Amino acid sequence: MAHEEKKPMNLNSELNNQKYISKEQAGMPEIPEHVKKEMEKQKEELEKIKKMILQKYSFTIAIGLLPPQSIPKIEEEEDIPESEKKDKRTHLLVLVPEEQFKNIPKIKKELLDATKHVKPKLWFHIITPIDVWNFYMDARYDLTTAIAMAFPLYDKGLLGALRIAEIHKNLVMRKFEKYVSSYVIAGSLVRGTATKTSDVDVFVIIDDTDVKRMPRLELREKLRSIIYQYIAEAAAISGVKNKLEPQIYLLTDFWEAVKDAHPVMFTFIRDGIPLYDRGTFIPWKLLLKMGKIKPSPEAIDMFMSMGDKVEKTAKKRLLDIVVGDIYWGVITPTQALLMLYGLPPPVPKDTAQIFKETFVEKEHVVEKKYFDILDKVIKIYKDYEHGKITEISGTEVDRMIKDTTDYIKRMKQLREEIEKISQKKTIYNIEEEVFKLLESILGKKSKTDLIKLFEKELIKTGKMPPKMQTILKDIEKASIEFKKGKINKNDLENARKDSTILINHLIDYAQRRDLAELDKTRMQISYDNGHKKADLIFANNLAFFTADGIIKKITTKIEKIGINEFEKAISEQKTNKSLKISPKIFEVLKKEIGDFEIIF
Repeated sequence: MAHEEKKPMNLNSELNNQKYISKEQAGMPEIPEHVKKEMEKQKEELEKIKKMILQKYSFTIAIGLLPPQSIPKIEEEEDIPESEKKDKRTHLLVLVPEEQFKNIPKIKKELLDATKHVKPKLWFHIITPIDVWNFYMDARYDLTTAIAMAFPLYDKGLLGALRIAEIHKNLVMRKFEKYVSSYVIAGSLVRGTATKTSDVDVFVIIDDTDVKRMPRLELREKLRSIIYQYIAEAAAISGVKNKLEPQIYLLTDFWEAVKDAHPVMFTFIRDGIPLYDRGTFIPWKLLLKMGKIKPSPEAIDMFMSMGDKVEKTAKKRLLDIVVGDIYWGVITPTQALLMLYGLPPPVPKDTAQIFKETFVEKEHVVEKKYFDILDKVIKIYKDYEHGKITEISGTEVDRMIKDTTDYIKRMKQLREEIEKISQKKTIYNIEEEVFKLLESILGKKSKTDLIKLFEKELIKTGKMPPKMQTILKDIEKASIEFKKGKINKNDLENARKDSTILINHLIDYAQRRDLAELDKTRMQISYDNGHKKADLIFANNLAFFTADGIIKKITTKIEKIGINEFEKAISEQKTNKSLKISPKIFEVLKKEIGDFEIIF
């Protein structure tokens, strides 16, 4: 019987394909009847245990009854004795603050001792929110789903928020399947300030790279409409009061925003936790942490321009707007400059300290008074935010505006100084890499001699294209011009690009030369009546026998060795002009493999 060919689905067709999604498909499996009965029997006992935990450990964030289906996976995370696993147990999740991490073993022992009379027996899984986020970062979805779907006995808000987000994620995943690039949770939940009624901020990134016929604006609106429909469904299934606030991004639009260093995107990448990720969000998060994602010059200009508007806008607004504008007017360009320097974007409360450590104390490019201005603005904003400041005098506003204007002017100068620091690192790195390669090829000599030898031994002999000589001279010229302070950005960028070409040629030549040198000390043999072949390689007065990917050393016997020993011998042979090999190795080899022939 012929099978009907299934048409491939794309995002356009998925938008018009309505599916019924069951409660189980939404990631919330039905509790079996026998489990419900057991829970009913234990209800009174569990209520006592909950009160005992909260009375003894008032810092508890949440207590949840883990679903039976997840117990085997949960048990794998803990060193539970085999004798304990055999017993039928009820498993309770207890979430405690991160500062209690060191006390977890003590808390667990106390809880197990206090409940040892309870039937069926209890087991407590005590973790912190950081553990939950790490499970998500490690894509341990078997554990995170169990935690999100735990039946809450007590919850300050985290379990409920996770529950509705997890269900909404599953609804979206069921609808769009492979097109969900990332589903990320952020906001108060991740910051640890969520309550039972807190909004749950989630970001859904949809891969739209296969969409060709539908305009992006229309596509985004259709996606938003469908994904927003699932909010009420997720709320009804989860039974929690938290309001879900999803933001929908197309992957192409999101990437553009990342390239343009949009502050919202950097904050989202820095703070967000992926409930699901298809290799998109986590690499961005790690790159941002490493300082590898930096704002473009245009984005820096945009950030810096925010400071220029402070003087005009601050005088026209009331206290809340004045303080806010001044605060963001100094924070945003400061964060941008720290990123330009190569650091990941700091959180606002740490910005002043990192600014001081980097530019005042380490690089010595900014006077301490500008740290004092930044630090004072941050403190005033925090006091205002916490209600400690309810009004501000016109004189104080004028002084703040004057200091801020001075600060922004100094930050513009600092940008140029950071670019000079960056240029210095670039030119030094180029020089170091190029001349280190030249030394490995031509020997340790002065830069002038290396340039001359490069022309004589590599260019004139046809081993390198003539253009490489021009590039080498241009790199040296760029270095000299930089030290004189005469080089411009374009010349430096051209030197950087050309250096990549030269470095690739030098590496390629060095590898070919090493291979040629190795061939001089290599011979091929056949044995086992010509059915097998192997290489004999001589290096650093040692002999090696390689066959079937296995390397063996020949001395008075043949013994298997590691790749490091072999590579070390090859490396040392490069500087060793002579090579002495005892004829006895052929006798040893014959004893090992029998008669053999040398192939030329």
